[in-house]
Amino acid sequence: MMGKKYIITALCLIGSHTGAKVTNYYALENVQTPKLLVDRYGKNGSQTDGLDFMPDGRLVACFVGGEVFTLHSKTGKWKLFADGLHTPLGVVALNNREVMASQRPELTLLKDIDGDGVADEYKSFCDDFGISGNYHEFHFGPVRDRAGNYYVALGTASSGADVRHEKRGLFDKRSYLQRMYASVPYRGWVLQVTPKGKLVPWASGLRTPNGLGFDLEGNLFVTDNQGDWVGTSKLHHVEKGNFYGHAASLLWEKDWAGGKPVNLPLAKLNARRQTAAVLFPHGLMANSPSQPLVDSTGGKFGPFAGQLLVGEMNKGRIMRIMLEKVGGKIQGACVPFFDGNGLSTGNNRLCFSPDGKTLWVGHSNHGWAGSRGIQKLTWTGKIPPDIHRITLTQTGFSLTFTVPLEKASVTSEKNYFIKSYSYKYHVGYGSPQVNVKKTIPSKAVLSGDAKTVHLSIPNMEARRIYEISLQNLRTADGSALINPLVVYHAHNLRE
Repeated sequence: MMGKKYIITALCLIGSHTGAKVTNYYALENVQTPKLLVDRYGKNGSQTDGLDFMPDGRLVACFVGGEVFTLHSKTGKWKLFADGLHTPLGVVALNNREVMASQRPELTLLKDIDGDGVADEYKSFCDDFGISGNYHEFHFGPVRDRAGNYYVALGTASSGADVRHEKRGLFDKRSYLQRMYASVPYRGWVLQVTPKGKLVPWASGLRTPNGLGFDLEGNLFVTDNQGDWVGTSKLHHVEKGNFYGHAASLLWEKDWAGGKPVNLPLAKLNARRQTAAVLFPHGLMANSPSQPLVDSTGGKFGPFAGQLLVGEMNKGRIMRIMLEKVGGKIQGACVPFFDGNGLSTGNNRLCFSPDGKTLWVGHSNHGWAGSRGIQKLTWTGKIPPDIHRITLTQTGFSLTFTVPLEKASVTSEKNYFIKSYSYKYHVGYGSPQVNVKKTIPSKAVLSGDAKTVHLSIPNMEARRIYEISLQNLRTADGSALINPLVVYHAHNLRE
């Protein structure tokens, strides 16, 4: 899932002195593992790969070994709802008796017909995609839109292993055994599945899209992991018919006649490629991002309502995403939201409790970096001193914070370390930072309420990442910020 080639040193931007721990603002708690999973897999249980809540308040969780459990909110007891699934990587609770699960061969509807809390029927809802048997052909999702459509994402196969003799769907050798390949349909695609189970190819060009989610406006997002064709991990705004860069999946476009996609001229691929909304600098921000989840709690989980949270597999980290539309494109920034302080690695699946006060976090490793189990974060009611949002301006950036700032540190231009760069789009595995430039603002102006600073940045350039260190800033009471780093993807500039 993750890339390892280019590790960029964070230069002490993460984990520097903050004056207060994030656990002062968000309490972290471990959740007891179902006993059956301990008996089957040892004291750490199994890998958690899907979380959702039923209307009656029961948590639904699926695990990589094939189990689906419910957790009663009042008694705290786990109950086995379904078993024997093949690598389920997500669940959606439709009601108190029905759960949709994405296991490897299909989207499966699990029904508790008699109301005893155990699924009596396992129904194949949609299996109109190919399987070659390669271990890396993950089936991520599902998520559901307001019209009742489901969306899933299919991982590409890895050249680190072969395919099985018996395959499902067409098999096309034109992409076979390149680094990550799509020898069966629709590997590397996001797919829509209608409420009646019809599969609709939606968007292509993805490598390992481990997580989908919507924002409050109904825009669909998917993460992708660094590797071939993916210079660094990304968050894409997914729209129907778009191609997002990984060449292998083009093979399954309708009436494809372009030969072997990997052999197409780079300029031709780049011309049709839709670039990401957010880029996660590899090694610094994320190596293997997972599910995006919108904070739909209306402020019950803190001051960041409406923003996206994204899990990270390699680090004990959950990221926060701030988006805006510039020149017709959704783009924005990422920051560490909860970092370390007891948070496990393998932050694979996220879900808010029905009351909106608690974020549940499922951990997984799938043979790579990560861990097992479930944890939950609850807001203490205190406002964390942190950046609230960042907005691109015609001359630079406006940064708004959750608390008032101390004027002397904020208006001193030398207190900002700004680095800009880009990543290569090429068939190679990952990319170094290229065309790196360092600068300081020409001006830093604090607003009247002391919560917003306007930075003037000389010679801003489009299609670049702007990495801004805030570690020297202080709040009005003299403390440092919880997270001293923000990274903005300035794909478009303000006119």
